[in-house]
Amino acid sequence: MSNLFIEYPKCTTCRKARKWLEEQGADFTARHIVEQAPTADEIRGWAAASGLPLKKFFNTCGMKYREMGLSTRLAEMSDEEQVALLASDGMLVKRPLLVTDEGCVIPGFKADTWQKALGR
Repeated sequence: MSNLFIEYPKCTTCRKARKWLEEQGADFTARHIVEQAPTADEIRGWAAASGLPLKKFFNTCGMKYREMGLSTRLAEMSDEEQVALLASDGMLVKRPLLVTDEGCVIPGFKADTWQKALGR
């Protein structure tokens, strides 16, 4: 099994993360976050595996997040409503997202965190 790297190819952070993975010689499968958006089941599983609250999986810098006023609305939403919203549009999901073959899930790119998760 290989690590799953979920990206939006036009995103500069995603490009930086991809380059880093390649330089590390990491085995990964890339997935375009818009063309193949995460499912509700995937999001639930990733949140559980990461131990992070669902709000950490939202792309808070994204245009859609701001347009929808989610900075104030998320607190009022149930977990299931948040999961459904994330599954409805890949652009709402924080990226890049790394899911290691050991089940570690990390939204966003920080080389030192990814390095530990990949055992490098």
